[in-house]
Amino acid sequence: MAWIYVSTKVDTHQEQAMPFQQIAGNCRRRGGSGCGGVRGMDAAAKPPWMDSRRPPPPDPPRHPTECTLLLLLRPLLLLRLLLLRLPASGRHYRGRRAQPGRIIPLMPRENLNDLQAFVHVAREGSFTKAAAQLGVSQSALSHAMRGLEERLGVRLLTRTTRSVATTEAGARLLETLVPRLAEIEDELAALAEYRERPAGTIRINATGHAAEYLAWPRLAPLLLQYPDLKVELTTDYGLADIVAERYDIGIRLGERLARDMVALPISPPLRMRVVGAPSYFRQHVAPVHPHDLAGHNCITLRLPTHGGLMPWDFGQDGNELSIRVSGQWTFNTMGMTRAAALAGSGLAWLPEDQVQAALQEGRLQSTLDDWCPHFDGYYAYYPSRRHVTVAMRTVLDALRGPMAG
Repeated sequence: MAWIYVSTKVDTHQEQAMPFQQIAGNCRRRGGSGCGGVRGMDAAAKPPWMDSRRPPPPDPPRHPTECTLLLLLRPLLLLRLLLLRLPASGRHYRGRRAQPGRIIPLMPRENLNDLQAFVHVAREGSFTKAAAQLGVSQSALSHAMRGLEERLGVRLLTRTTRSVATTEAGARLLETLVPRLAEIEDELAALAEYRERPAGTIRINATGHAAEYLAWPRLAPLLLQYPDLKVELTTDYGLADIVAERYDIGIRLGERLARDMVALPISPPLRMRVVGAPSYFRQHVAPVHPHDLAGHNCITLRLPTHGGLMPWDFGQDGNELSIRVSGQWTFNTMGMTRAAALAGSGLAWLPEDQVQAALQEGRLQSTLDDWCPHFDGYYAYYPSRRHVTVAMRTVLDALRGPMAG
């Protein structure tokens, strides 16, 4: 079907696409000489539906991919309308001035990349940090932002020697860009459903222990099976906001999950153990009650979310205790905590699977076993409104491992 773009009188800043047949039909109804009308049309040239006064048959249904592509255009058109309505107070940029009523053409691909770069700069408040995230030089990023401001005729960023902040126009653009760009990314990810094999990048945020003992051993074989699938695995002991930080999947203990998340169990119940090297126990009497830990050199773990030290939790016959311990060494990863325990630097409170091999080999010894019960294990979670692509579903099934069945 041929399409002709014509201007309508509804809005001077909008254009409407009409099929050629519809334009021709309008001309026929008016009987205009330019279109010839229907007067004098040869009977053999008339289509059958004219005699029966019935409309032509509808077009065949669109392919799902075509519908998805149309959805991708919607946020771009909304962005175009937004750029036309940026506040006039921001039009004092020394570059090209924005002309009232001027139609800004739909931004090409490289300019859409500039909009994404603007979001990174505005969020980080720094060209240096944004350039590192985007993998470009700081000068190239600054040049791209100045070019974007010149094309729009509006100053978007206020630059100082120490920070970068958005102007009124920039803040308004940022507020609209974030959900629109997220919608575009989601729709592009949805196109992967029409592939026979999963592809794309899945971003996962997990604790160091979950990443090392669950995510890595279960996903490594999966990536060998699907070369087009990529995984970005970030370790974080804090309570990361996976929605705000654009992660696809988070991995945390069941007790730390938000209520609006879809959670899938990916591990059996876990157990913590208090362990130390034989050399440490030769110099110190093993504790028989959790309160005895106050007299021991304990290796602590600092939590990044609130900056505090992780308490050691114990339980026996319904009696639960949360002990605040102290010692010479404090780390922010369990791997370093385990290394310090193996070196005889003190007692450590670690997951059982992380110290099981060392316990069997005699390099570590445990204590307070009667006070170390099992508790709820790890869950893979994602927002309830998140569209689950084929790639994401494949990764989730692999994370569940034997529990997927």
